[in-house]
Amino acid sequence: MKFDYDAQYFNPAHTLECGQVFRFKPFGDGYTVLSADKECYVYTDGVKTVIDTDSPDYFRRYFDLERDYREIVEKAKSYNIPMLSRSAEICKGLRILNQNREEMIFSFIISQNNNIPRIKGIIERICSALGERRESGRGEYYAFPSALKIAQAGADFFRSAGAGYRDVFLAETGARIAKEGITDLESLDGAKLKTALLTYKGIGPKVADCIALFGFGKCGSFPVDTWIERVYREDFSGTLTNRVKISEYFTSLFKEYSGYIQQYLFYGKRLNL
Repeated sequence: MKFDYDAQYFNPAHTLECGQVFRFKPFGDGYTVLSADKECYVYTDGVKTVIDTDSPDYFRRYFDLERDYREIVEKAKSYNIPMLSRSAEICKGLRILNQNREEMIFSFIISQNNNIPRIKGIIERICSALGERRESGRGEYYAFPSALKIAQAGADFFRSAGAGYRDVFLAETGARIAKEGITDLESLDGAKLKTALLTYKGIGPKVADCIALFGFGKCGSFPVDTWIERVYREDFSGTLTNRVKISEYFTSLFKEYSGYIQQYLFYGKRLNL
């Protein structure tokens, strides 16, 4: 099934290439995207961005298509911060994804102190080895494995997949989630969710903020990495050096818009806007 959306406020490249997701690759005129056990093909055709998938309801939610981003873009511009205004305007088609929560926990454990091509490769090897094989009109793919599968694989497997020191984090967090599930996390507000996520092996403050934002939709979160530190110093004349304090500075400034603005600033700095 195909459905479409205004391309002005849904740019697949900006949405997928901004560091919030790792299971996608170029295909045809756009990208194939994998999430949990689902697949879609997304591309821009003139003034419309088209999504081709057997799971339309899933990907409407995944791409956050019920939300009007015009208001978010205008709010970002209203702060009159030059770099933010430029980024929000040029990247107005960037959308915050609603991703599978378990997948985000494991993916962002892998992401720490890592680069995007390597993260994508590790995740792809894990899915190919542990995930269920599926078919779409674009060929075969593999679902993201369950926490039980991850727990059963053991640290040695993750080391062989290239996860490095994160091998134990994946195995132990997999075992915990396989035993407990994550239902208790889903009802928590942003601050309590972050506190709870910090109790899992391999999850520090930045990873917890990423999981909260990209997996649980907590848009009051503001992950801080090297790029955001540069934004803070160069565009906000900041003097703090502690990333937790920098995150608190931004969340106090941008409040419920923090997650959206973080992505405009992060991607804008990477694009040298």
